Amino acid sequence: MPLENEILGVALVMARAGQATFHGFGLAQAMRERSASRSLTAHGTLYKALGRLEDFGLLASRWEDAASAEGRPRRRLYELTARGVHAAEQALAGGGEAVRRSPRTAPGPA
Repeated sequence: MPLENEILGVALVMARAGQATFHGFGLAQAMRERSASRSLTAHGTLYKALGRLEDFGLLASRWEDAASAEGRPRRRLYELTARGVHAAEQALAGGGEAVRRSPRTAPGPA
């Protein structure tokens, strides 16, 4: 699943640069800047992929607090779980697909 692997890779680079949490639009911008991503055709595609990664236990999310929103709609913030870091490292190392299509199961401990 190339889009999911790209998301994991960019999220890991962002985390290592000190930005542990990210929102979808910021991630999309980082993906475009980093690799001129062509995987992302619409923001709906991105959010569906983020949801799948969360279902697989590779990302965790939460809504930002209202005070941080400063008059704009609140953002959903995502961060890599421990399993997500491992999968992202595999994706960046080129060790094949870190995320594979498989039956969805309840995520285990992060």
